[in-house]
Amino acid sequence: MLVVTPKIQIPLREFEFSYCRSGGPGGQNVNKLNTKAVLRWPVAKSPSLPEAVRQRLAARYARRITSQGDLLITSQRFRDAGRNTADCLEKLRRMLLDAAEPPRTRKPTRPTRSSVRRRLEDKRQRSKKKAQRRGDFRDRM
Repeated sequence: MLVVTPKIQIPLREFEFSYCRSGGPGGQNVNKLNTKAVLRWPVAKSPSLPEAVRQRLAARYARRITSQGDLLITSQRFRDAGRNTADCLEKLRRMLLDAAEPPRTRKPTRPTRSSVRRRLEDKRQRSKKKAQRRGDFRDRM
């Protein structure tokens, strides 16, 4: 069971793991063993996920979701398949924690009276400075 929050708990039977050859360090071992873990989870059909979290997850991680609605996560950080499997589950847990938190609504704010006054005063100063640079057009001829 993957426990994300007390309300979000996903049974491991929903996940499908496959293993393939991994790149990176490992010497001769790399050419012989399948240590890269690939987690496939049908997020669109999962009954363990609340609908609001599912929509935020799909929106935020759309690139990782296939056209069939499966979420793909890979890991090849470690030299053995067991730790890469655990790493895939940890990545998924972090992604779900991120999606479980609803976005904060923006509170509209207004600039303070003094900041408006300073901005307008700066604009007047800049305008005066540029006006002094300009001479009368007839003076240039």
